[in-house]
Formats: sequence, structure tokens, C-alpha cells
Amino acid sequence: MSAVPDTLTRRSSPALTLAVVLVGVFAVAMSISGAGVAVPRIGAELDASGAALQWVISAYNLALSAFTLVCGSLSDLFGRKRVFVLTTMLFAGGSLVCALAQDIVVLDLARAVAGIGAGGVMASGGAILAVTFDGSARTKAFAAMGTTGGAGVVTGPFLSGWLVTELGWRASFVSYVVIGVAILLGTLFVAESRSAERPKVDRAGVVTFVLGLGLLMFGLIQSPQGGWGGTFGLVAGVVLLVVFVVVERRQAFPVLDLSLVRNAKFIGWCLGTVSTSVGFVGILVFLPTYFQGVDGATAQEAGLTMLMLTLPILVIPMAGGWLVNHGVSARWLMTSALLLVAGGNAWLTVLHPGIGVSELIGPLLSVGIGLGISFGITDAQAMNQVDPARLGMAAGFLNTIRNAGEALVIAVFGTALIALIQTRVGSAELANEIAAGELTGGDPAVLAEQFTDAWRVALWIVAGICLVAAVVVHTLLGTRRTVAHERV
Repeated sequence: MSAVPDTLTRRSSPALTLAVVLVGVFAVAMSISGAGVAVPRIGAELDASGAALQWVISAYNLALSAFTLVCGSLSDLFGRKRVFVLTTMLFAGGSLVCALAQDIVVLDLARAVAGIGAGGVMASGGAILAVTFDGSARTKAFAAMGTTGGAGVVTGPFLSGWLVTELGWRASFVSYVVIGVAILLGTLFVAESRSAERPKVDRAGVVTFVLGLGLLMFGLIQSPQGGWGGTFGLVAGVVLLVVFVVVERRQAFPVLDLSLVRNAKFIGWCLGTVSTSVGFVGILVFLPTYFQGVDGATAQEAGLTMLMLTLPILVIPMAGGWLVNHGVSARWLMTSALLLVAGGNAWLTVLHPGIGVSELIGPLLSVGIGLGISFGITDAQAMNQVDPARLGMAAGFLNTIRNAGEALVIAVFGTALIALIQTRVGSAELANEIAAGELTGGDPAVLAEQFTDAWRVALWIVAGICLVAAVVVHTLLGTRRTVAHERV
């Protein structure tokens, strides 16, 4: 089955299509990384801390994760450009409400709306590129997508830090609105495409997947806070995801073709990208708060420090795509990426109050280079395992796995950090304040050291996870190819 493009009043060019999609990827990536820098100011102005404040990050990532697969599959049916446009509007609209919010609950809900839009932009944007390009051009396009995502990740903390310091945290959300409007104007030059088949929407699959994944992640985030909400979310989420699998097995045109899950090599690429993100995103989101709370850095200074982590993502993805196109094994590149991320997390345990650039540059560069390699090669290699009619579904699934992993890491890393701090300070309230960068509940020097100890434990755990993942991914990618050659 192949995609059938619609006839438009003007013919779009691959270059313009690539540019529009890349701007969308840039905005989504910037919103993921930039919000962490604004969290301390948001908490201070809206009088929020703990779980309510963490939801500023988690709501966006949860919604992004839950809707990426659905938006990818819907784009195959109703048009990849159409879904791209509608979800860009959600992203920009949600960000606008964030900028105007006067209450933490309203802000959290608006971030969830923006996250739904972000999921659609990533899934339908990836499908648009997969339809527009093939062969080595596809590898180059997705490497550019990785580089642009890296640019967004780099720009997020830096631009948000500057905006938060100079104009306030609301200005950082306004920047996403401006970019969203630019994307919408650019879609006038993008051609439409969809699957040749137009079956009915798998409504049961959509509902059970969105609610199941959403409740599961809600439970994981809320469980450390106590109460019945976390337990309910975990149980209900697992039950609904089991129902989702049963429903999909009986659907002629499911929102997720389970044969994708049985494709070992495709799953290997999915696991590889989520594992590198595991080793990256916790540092990206929470380390700026550490610098602001322990070392008294401004939001702008914290953002500048994070450039050591994020700058490699500007250049490494294109280098990774180039290496694959010139005969270097994508399997070994991904394995190397995971080992770099694992080693960087272990190396970062040198963290201490007052740490300087000379001690940070090695571990942060290692993690950034590892993620850059993954960004540059994963999407093209994964799409090469899938037939054209399922490109939207495959792109949605890949980004769902990636984004769900990132959201899960943010939730678990944040709550684990609070729990580790609490075992040292003996107070849940004080632990929440410290994790939010407020070291005013006791001797600041003592609290800073306890905060640092918690960070070291968390980093060792992440390093171990990435090391195990390197072995598993290397094994999966060594299975027989199913659709296309590794080298394109």
C-alpha cells in the first residue's frame, strides 16, 4: 500500500516542506527543554511546589506521549498536512494560555493542551518527511530533523533563561506562540498526503490507548505523593492498555498494527532512542534548578551552563547520518551512543556545590554527543523497516515510545530525587522545597550537600539503565533485516 498525495493548487517543493517541518520540530524541542529553566520563577509567582509544580513539565510530556501515536495514525487516514496544521494550532493556543495563566492548575492544563499539539506536530511532521523523501535523501532529511531538534533543545534553556531573567517566565511561552504562527503560515507550501486506504477510525483503540497511557503515567507521577490517585492511575492504566492490545488484535485497521511491535529491528531502534533520552532528559530538565538553588545562578546563567550538554546536538546528528550513508554500521553507532550516555551520567557524579566548567564539560559533552548520534540515525533507520502506508503510524509509535520514555524519566527522576532528598532531610515538605531550588529551610551548605548526594545516587541509577540498554539494543539490531537495508 502506498501513500496517495492530494492535488493542490500549487506544488510544494521538498526543500520548503523540510523547512516547515523542521521549524515545528524546533518549537516542540524548545518547549520541552526550556520549561525547566522557568520552573523556579513559576513556583515563586504562583505559590506552587511539589507535584503541582512538577506538572508544568509532566503534563506537557504526558500529553505529548499519549497523543503522538494517535495523531500519527490519524494523519495516515485524514491527511498528514491536515493533522500537522490542527496540532500546530493546539500547540500555539495552549502556549498562549500558559502565558496568561494566573493559577498553577490552569497552567498545568494549558501545558497538557500544548503537549497534545506537540505530539501531533512530531508524528505528522515525521510522516510528511518520510513520504516526501526516500533513499539517502530520507536519511539526510531525518538527520536534519535530529539536528533541528537539537537546536531546539539547545535554544530552549538559553532563550528561556534569557527571557525569564529579562522579561519574566510568561515571555518564554509567548515565544512558542510566535513560532507556532510562523509554522502555520509555512504550511501553505506543504502538499497533502494520506494512505491509499480510508478505513473508519479505530475509536476504541484511540480511547483505550490515550486513557491507558495517560492514567498509567499519572499514577507513576502521583504515587510518590501518597493518596489513592496514584494507585488508581497505575491499576486503571495497566487494565486499559491490556484492553487496548485486545482491541487492536481484532481490528482490521488498528491505530497500532501490532506487527510493528513484533518487528525486532524496529523495536530495537525505538528502545535505542528512548534509552539515550533516559540518560539525557533528567539532566536537561533538573540540573538547571540545581545550579540556581545550590550555586545561586540566574536562570540565564543556568541556561548557558547547559550549552555544554546541548551544543553537540547541533552538529552530531548530521555527522551520524553522513557516517551511515558512507558505510559505518548504524548498529554500532547506536551502541556507542548508549555507552557514551551511560559513561557521561557516571562521570557526572563528580557534581558538587560550586562545580566549575572544567569539571562539567567532559560528562555533559559525553551525554550530548551520545544523544546527538541517536537523533541523527534513529528515525530514518526505523522508517526503513516499515512499508509506506504505515509511515504515519510508525512515526507516531516511534515518537510515542521516545516521548513517553522522556515523560516517564522526568516524572520518575523528579519524584525519585525528592524521595532521595527526603531520606536525608527527614521532611517531605522540605524535600519538595529543595528540589524546587529553595534551600532556605536550614543551613544552606548542609542542604546543598544533601541535594548533591541525592543527585549522585540518581545519576548512578541512570548510568546502569543505559548500560543494560546498550547490550539489549545491540542484540536487537543484529536481527535479520525485514524491509530495507541498513545502509541507504
